[in-house]
Amino acid sequence: MAKQIAILGASGYTGAELVRLIASHPDMEIAALAAERKAGMSMAEVFPFLRHMHLPDLVKIEEIDFSKIDLAFCALPHKTSQAVIRELPKDLKIVDLSADFRLRDPEEYEKWYGNPHIALEQQAEAVYGLTEFYRDEIAKARLVAGTGCNAATGQFTLRPLISAGIIALDDIILDMKCAVSGAGRSLKENILHAELSEGYNAYSVGGKHRHLGEFDQEFSKLAGEPVKVQFTPHLIPANRGILCTAYVKGAPQAVFDALQGAYADEPFIEVLPFGETPSSHDVRGSNFVHIGVTADRIEGRAIIVTVLDNLCKGSSGQAIQNANLMLGLDETAGLMLAPLFP
Repeated sequence: MAKQIAILGASGYTGAELVRLIASHPDMEIAALAAERKAGMSMAEVFPFLRHMHLPDLVKIEEIDFSKIDLAFCALPHKTSQAVIRELPKDLKIVDLSADFRLRDPEEYEKWYGNPHIALEQQAEAVYGLTEFYRDEIAKARLVAGTGCNAATGQFTLRPLISAGIIALDDIILDMKCAVSGAGRSLKENILHAELSEGYNAYSVGGKHRHLGEFDQEFSKLAGEPVKVQFTPHLIPANRGILCTAYVKGAPQAVFDALQGAYADEPFIEVLPFGETPSSHDVRGSNFVHIGVTADRIEGRAIIVTVLDNLCKGSSGQAIQNANLMLGLDETAGLMLAPLFP
C-alpha cells in the first residue's frame, strides 16, 4: 500500500515541486494538501500545470487527520514552520524544508535568523538532511531538516575535500549564481520581471547570507576546527538552478580524485571528466548534481564548478530522497526523472 503523504505549504514553489515529483512516485500517495491563505481552493486553481492530476483540495492544517498520514512534508516559510511542527503529533514523521531546524545550536539559530527558537525539543531531535552524508541518521529519524539550496551546493563541492585534508581551510571562495525561485513565491519588488531581467546582482554580501550558518556548522564539524568560507551569492534572471564556482588552494588532480572517489557510487551526483565544467541547464528539473574540476592558471590551485536545481535537489527532491529513507523505500524512488532540456 502506498505511503500516505501530507504537504503543508502546498501553494509555494517547493510545495508544487513536491506534488510534481510525487506524481511519478511508485510508493507515495498525496492524501492531504494544506495552504492557509488558499484553503478551499483546488491545486488546479493555484497551479494550472497540475490540472491533470487528481489531488485533494487545499485545506487548513488543523483540518488534516494526521492519524492517517505516514509522513508530512513541511514546506512553510522560515519561522512559521517551527510553530506548526511543535504542535504536530509526536509520532508523525516529518521532513521540514524551511531553515527552522537546520542549525543545531539555538544561539546560532537566533544569530542568523533574528529570533529565539520556540521548538527546542524538536530542534534537538532534528537530523540534518544532506542525504549523501547523513543516510544512517536520516533513516532512523522522525524529523529531518532539509538543507538550504546554496548550502547543499557548497557542501557537495567541499565536504570530500575538507574530509580528505587536501585544501587550505583558510582560503576558500564560493561564488554562486542563484535563480529567482530561491526567493520564494511571495511578491517582492526586487524580483519583479522589470527589476530583475537583463541583469544580475550580488546580495547578502560580506558574510550576511544565512546559509553561512550551515557552512560554519558543517565544515567546522568535519575539520574539527573553525572553518569560515567566503561566500557571495548573485541573483540571476533564471527560474531554476544554482551554479557554484569554488576557488580552493590544493592540487587540482588530488581535488578531482577526492571528489570522484567520494561520489563514485552516488546515484544523483556526477563528477565530470577532469577539465570539463557543467551548465545549470544540464540538471534543470532533476535531482542530479554535476561537478567539474579544472586547474587554475595559478599553480597549486583548483577551480570547481557545481550545479544543481535549487527547487529539486536543493529542496523538494532532496526532501523526497530523505523521506524514502525514513519510510524504508528505495532512496531513488520517484527521483530518476531526466533533466529538462532545453
